[in-house]
Amino acid sequence: MTRTTTSTPPSTPAEVRERLAHLQSQDLPVHSGRTLAYVYDSGLDEVDRVAREAVAAFAGSNGLDPTAFPSLLQMENDLVAAGLRLLDAPDGAVGTVTSGGTESCLLAVQSARDSRPDVVGPRMVLPDTAHPAFHKAAHYFGVEMVVVPTGDDHRADPAAMAAAIDERTVLVVTSAPSYAHGVVDPVPAVAAAAAARGVRCHVDACIGGWVLGYAARLGREVPPWSFAVEGVTSVSVDLHKYGYAPKGTSLLLHRTSAHRRPQLFSSARWPGYTMLNSTLQSTKSGGPLAGAWSVVQLLGDAGYEQLTAQALEATDRVVAAVAGLAGLRVVAPPDATLLVLGTDDDLDPFTVCDEMAARGWHVQPQLSYAGAPATIHLSFSAATLAHVDELVAALAASVAAARAFGPVRVDPEVAAVIAALDPAGLGDADLDALLVAAGLAGDGGAGGAIALPERMAEVNAMLDLATPEMREALMIAFLDRLSRPSS
Repeated sequence: MTRTTTSTPPSTPAEVRERLAHLQSQDLPVHSGRTLAYVYDSGLDEVDRVAREAVAAFAGSNGLDPTAFPSLLQMENDLVAAGLRLLDAPDGAVGTVTSGGTESCLLAVQSARDSRPDVVGPRMVLPDTAHPAFHKAAHYFGVEMVVVPTGDDHRADPAAMAAAIDERTVLVVTSAPSYAHGVVDPVPAVAAAAAARGVRCHVDACIGGWVLGYAARLGREVPPWSFAVEGVTSVSVDLHKYGYAPKGTSLLLHRTSAHRRPQLFSSARWPGYTMLNSTLQSTKSGGPLAGAWSVVQLLGDAGYEQLTAQALEATDRVVAAVAGLAGLRVVAPPDATLLVLGTDDDLDPFTVCDEMAARGWHVQPQLSYAGAPATIHLSFSAATLAHVDELVAALAASVAAARAFGPVRVDPEVAAVIAALDPAGLGDADLDALLVAAGLAGDGGAGGAIALPERMAEVNAMLDLATPEMREALMIAFLDRLSRPSS
């Protein structure tokens, strides 16, 4: 059947702006420090203004060819130099600006794999708290994951990590800090074990590297994690997180140019131009790069020290306040600005998240995993400090409301549907059955749009019943259903 096409009339600039404003009004706020996930807010209007101007000015520039746009090459080299200084890199260290933390992690795995063409069936060793970006890299690049359980302190177990290294291991991964718990792995011990076997060691500092580097300059005690640790061969650190740069910019830094060489790609085996890439992307807008460069230039070390101090103070104050809130506990004392809260058995963490949202604060629920209960995740920005008292008051009120509301109970019929589903063969009919049973089917019923409720506790409670494999299958089906052409 041929799709019927219709002609859409052009819009005026004013209509486009009005439509954009309407669409954006439905999003979480990116400023005010009240969204404690996904976005990182300096609280400085001038930083945002300069960044937006830079993104707009270089949006049409193409990072594909550094000889055609030498401005982008200069800005990239400047950003890499700033990152290398902050991360105690030795002379001869190099780096690349990527589109985000996931691309940095992907390239760390790809370059480690390609550095060992002699290895058949390459493996990487990582703790179970490593970011899923490494799972994606394993899937994309055919590198087998050897996942090692963490200890009671939620940090990588050095002895177990060392024991997992074998002749097929091309990379060992650590976190600084891990996202799920906000703690830094014992990088020196793990890196030493990797170096003893001639294996690369990557430190995923995407979320915490910019904070930890400046925290150390402020005199705060920071576990060793950077290039100052012998055996660390690469580090990823995001600029669009605590560098407060526009999305999406990250750095992948290598101890030597020899370590980076396998990351670079060139192809002359076609009749067109010779392709040369340093990242997964070929064509890439210069906008994010220019935005990041502008923010780093504007703030300088002094500015970042101040912003880091603010974010750390916000973290410390909330940690102290939690001690006085019955039913909440700090799962692991944070090494940076990520705080993870656990709840007593009679306090539902998903309901606490809903109650926080009702009070204008977005915090992130984390589902149960490997016997550990569900938790609440908060990432503090510099802008949060000015609102800490409001945040603590909202947290106290949310805990009280959640306790009064009581635990979320999943309907037994819905639980039965989840238990009967096969993640390997999950199809549209299975998803429809679950959506209908859960009351999430839109007006069109089965096969139609998803109607998300204002409160997500029941949805999260349902997902919490599922195995990780089933969660993955459900989320893929969910995304597939959401991502359909507009009518």
